[in-house]
Amino acid sequence: MILIILKLVLAHLIGDFFLQPNQWVKHKEKKKLKSVWLYVHVAVHLALMLLLVWDLTYTALILSVGGAHLIIDALKLSFQRKKIKRYLFFIDQLLHLGAIIGLTLLLYSSAFEFQINWDAKSLLLVTCLLFLSTPTAIIMKVIFSKWNISKLTKGNESLKDAGKYIGILERLLVFIFIVVGHWEAVGFLITAKSVFRFGDLTASKERKLTEYILIGTLISFGIAIIVSLLYLNLKTYV
Repeated sequence: MILIILKLVLAHLIGDFFLQPNQWVKHKEKKKLKSVWLYVHVAVHLALMLLLVWDLTYTALILSVGGAHLIIDALKLSFQRKKIKRYLFFIDQLLHLGAIIGLTLLLYSSAFEFQINWDAKSLLLVTCLLFLSTPTAIIMKVIFSKWNISKLTKGNESLKDAGKYIGILERLLVFIFIVVGHWEAVGFLITAKSVFRFGDLTASKERKLTEYILIGTLISFGIAIIVSLLYLNLKTYV
């Protein structure tokens, strides 16, 4: 049954991201439920699912997923506004994925055994990953609150929350590299970030900004390394 879910997900990816021209999207956003391309889009999804699954015994599932796709897209178009368009995109994709998995389990639960076994190691891993995201970002924000960062970066502003997301991604990458035993990749990551930052530091010619970037980088990588080492050592005891 996992294979069927994967085929349906693949059909969704092809239909939504490869076989849906921008013209269709714009027309749907303008005409909403009156757009003919909304129904053509759903028909494409149905055809792809039939083609990839290639088993008429799953016709009820395919039609159900197609109907759910139409409802989700219709709701998205009805509620879509410019300010929340970005958020609706992710919600829309999550709902499509949930519909595929949920309907498959609902219609074929007898042929599918699914069990989540939360052991101590899994909880430790999830805890470490979560800690390296927003909690660490907040900790760093508190650390830097003693300095007027906005004054240091005046005239050199970046995208909103860009630094936060870059920090989260770099910490998660450091964690993954260390856990799989590739410390050299951590060194490469530090080098790559240093190269990108070098231009900013040279252009700014400000010692305080240079120190701010250096401290932030060292703290971010330091926390990620410590958490990674703690995970490697603790998982042997849980």
